[in-house]
Amino acid sequence: QVQLVESGGGLVQAGGSLRLSCAASGITFSMYAMGWFRQAPGKEREFVAGINWSGSTTNYAASVKGRFTISRDNAKNTVYLQMDSLKPEDTGVYSCATYRGVVPGTQSGSYDYWGQGTQVTVSS
Repeated sequence: QVQLVESGGGLVQAGGSLRLSCAASGITFSMYAMGWFRQAPGKEREFVAGINWSGSTTNYAASVKGRFTISRDNAKNTVYLQMDSLKPEDTGVYSCATYRGVVPGTQSGSYDYWGQGTQVTVSS
């Protein structure tokens, strides 16, 4: 069956960095665009970043643009999220998901398979 497993979360001070990974199995990974979402306590899940199947096209939420970088390694069936200059408002559970289209959109309803998520906590 399809599995997406996130890792790399943790506790970091404001201004620090983390690198999240999402390992996929049970799918032909290179055929899927991928996205990262996050959900803070008491808030709705929000789009963070997306990448097309080849890695040639990326898009970001305005709140993370210039600080976060999404990338992928199709040989390893893995998508990454490099997060720099972290802020307390970046705190949340970060999840990866497969996108059913070509260029990943911002609406979670357009994503099919989801991982369980990894917790990121940024202290001030």
